[in-house]
Amino acid sequence: MLTRLQGWCISLSLLGVLIFPLASSAQLTTEDIDSRLNTESHVGNLTGHASSSTVKYDYRRYCVGCHGDLGDGNGEVAQWLDPPMWPKPRDFQLGIFKCRSTPTGTLPTDQDLYDTIGRGLDRSAMPIWNVLTKQERVDLVAWVKHFSPRFVGEKPGAPIPIPTEPEVTPERVKAGQDVFARVQCWKCHGVTGQANGPSASTLTDDQGRAIAPYNFSDGSRPKCGSTDQDIYRIFMTGLDGTPMPSFADNIKPDEAWDLVFFLRTLQPNNEYNKREKEIAQQLNLKPLNALKLSQ
Repeated sequence: MLTRLQGWCISLSLLGVLIFPLASSAQLTTEDIDSRLNTESHVGNLTGHASSSTVKYDYRRYCVGCHGDLGDGNGEVAQWLDPPMWPKPRDFQLGIFKCRSTPTGTLPTDQDLYDTIGRGLDRSAMPIWNVLTKQERVDLVAWVKHFSPRFVGEKPGAPIPIPTEPEVTPERVKAGQDVFARVQCWKCHGVTGQANGPSASTLTDDQGRAIAPYNFSDGSRPKCGSTDQDIYRIFMTGLDGTPMPSFADNIKPDEAWDLVFFLRTLQPNNEYNKREKEIAQQLNLKPLNALKLSQ
């Protein structure tokens, strides 16, 4: 379901296509971008083409209002999106993406971009684009890629493997709280996961714009997926372009699973955390002491 602002953004983007000339401060020229119209994407047995006869129409209909004609994030709607509540649109020319299965600093896979289009980004103006067919989505992936020269000279990173999820136990939940303290998740997310840690108000993205840490307690959906595997992946890949780093070099796979289980205890009751909430109640699990942690 679209939020009111998401619906408004979509409507205004369509209006902008018809009425408003789009100004751009993009680093790349139209000629440079057009030179990559042979860009392809590959998802399963589907091949997407930036040269498709319909993909430019789909991009102008659904995406240009926020991301702009040149994919630089300077669409007509972008000026009305105020961080951190409403993040600015992604600048596709940079080739930097939050939601990836690949190591930090590397390009996402075509599947990653395809999944983002289909999933949308909660707590942003990016909705779930379930009106698109699979072929239209994979063509849009190719179109998104053609904005950035990175996709010409670089290959996506190798997806980070996700080991089989272990059984949730009281020992693992408690160990996850210890990991939460050790890698200092609380500094941004707060000791109770309410996005009120001591660093929360100072955070900015890689372009110097205010950005808010994820609030585990408000029931919203994590930007890059809601399953345990999705959350595990976020630890290991990081969210490029944001202050959320990769912990692939700091925590072991077992510790990452422990952290997933602990973070589930900070969320309201949902389809994923029934067992973790029960364990937290059995343990009488108390929030970390922020004063003690800061000493």
